[in-house]
Amino acid sequence: MIPLRLSEIAAVVGGELHGADTLVSAPAFVDSRLVEQGGLFVAIAGEHVDGHTYAAGAVAAGAAGVLGSRATDAPTVVVPDPVAALGKLARHVRDALPGMTVLALTGSQGKTGTKDFLTQVLSAAGETVATAGNFNNEIGVPLTVLRAVPSTRFLVVEMGARGLGHIAYLCEIARPDIAAVINVGTAHLGEFGSREAIAQAKGEIIEGLAPDGVAVLNADDPLVAAMAPRTQAPVIWWGAGQSGARIAGTVGTGPVELDELGRPAAGFALAASAGGPVTTARVQLLEIGAHQVLNAAAAAAMALGAGVDAATILTALEQARSLSRWRMEVHDRSDGVTVINDAYNANPDSMRAALDALGGIGDRTGRRTIAVLSEMRELGPDAAAAHEGVGAYAATVGVDVLLVIGEAAAPMLEGAGNVTSWSGTAVSAADRASALAWLRENCRNEAVADRGGAVVLIKASRGAALELVAEGLLEEE
Repeated sequence: MIPLRLSEIAAVVGGELHGADTLVSAPAFVDSRLVEQGGLFVAIAGEHVDGHTYAAGAVAAGAAGVLGSRATDAPTVVVPDPVAALGKLARHVRDALPGMTVLALTGSQGKTGTKDFLTQVLSAAGETVATAGNFNNEIGVPLTVLRAVPSTRFLVVEMGARGLGHIAYLCEIARPDIAAVINVGTAHLGEFGSREAIAQAKGEIIEGLAPDGVAVLNADDPLVAAMAPRTQAPVIWWGAGQSGARIAGTVGTGPVELDELGRPAAGFALAASAGGPVTTARVQLLEIGAHQVLNAAAAAAMALGAGVDAATILTALEQARSLSRWRMEVHDRSDGVTVINDAYNANPDSMRAALDALGGIGDRTGRRTIAVLSEMRELGPDAAAAHEGVGAYAATVGVDVLLVIGEAAAPMLEGAGNVTSWSGTAVSAADRASALAWLRENCRNEAVADRGGAVVLIKASRGAALELVAEGLLEEE
């Protein structure tokens, strides 16, 4: 963050300073357990926790001051709404760094994988700050922006939406130069009601672009491709099936080949402008799953829009690893069991992508495959059908065992059972403890050992906390 005194912050956000006029020289934060030395503690009064209670402690631990809705025992800028004020402060800092290029992205799935690829590509070209974890809302986006400093060349901001107008608001804060829509899927269908409504919300990210900005759109997704008229900026298209640049540039990918663990290699073709030179190369990625190719293509398109040369992009993609926890993390136990921890989140599309990867590993290696799945949330009235469909898909790709945790996910068992050609086993577990007990017993039996050790995929929505199952399974006895 650029250094600002609390009195300057008060002027920017329309607040009133109570206490000493200290200098804020580090980023803002909202968790008093994770104090930024010299930073600004944003005290938010929530339904269960009031941040103002921890304000004095945060400053005692090294914070420079507080932004809150009432005075505290520490130097505090008092405003009616700390979250709104946080957004104003972030916009001020963003405007104070004109040499920084801001890249924003949204999508129903794949945006975090794309963000991780993009961050590493841009880091090869200059100092880069990017969204950490799931900081993609009206609190997380300003916190990300406030981590930028004068030496920051690229700022990567992931944006989520819970309704119409949310992304438009986030764009007012971050003011992106380059904006991308990765796809429009079924995540948050329960909140929006239809994919068309999701598309309307996601497309807000390109509406605020200046004419000299760059929109990056998925040519293979009809709802995304239809967004092009919503911006005056030139468009860089990317995808596997599109046949060249439509307006300004293109990133295309060829047939995908997977190694034993499902790490993809594909031909990439990059062109920064319509009719311009095309750079082609075969790229071997380190992450698991064929879907990673499209995440990498989206990142490449955004990097082209930011002016990074094709050679730097292609080299960085081959070296990139996931920067985010619990997303297709691969861990090998000493007894040969492989655990794929993809427990961070889930929706029907990402479930199918993960199951494709698991089924492919089984096909290529002959190892026993176990899919440990639980609830997908925020799916609305179609939740039962969506879970049933995922169960059917697990059977279709040929997983050996489908282990389903919890009542909400139980329709997966019915879906798998409806696939008459499936020769696998369906197992129901009431809770995480039961599932872990089953896994500990069945991952190490003789039948599994004869096939080289099981490969276990663990995936569900964030609220299911299946990372605890993964961690428990990795605690070797």
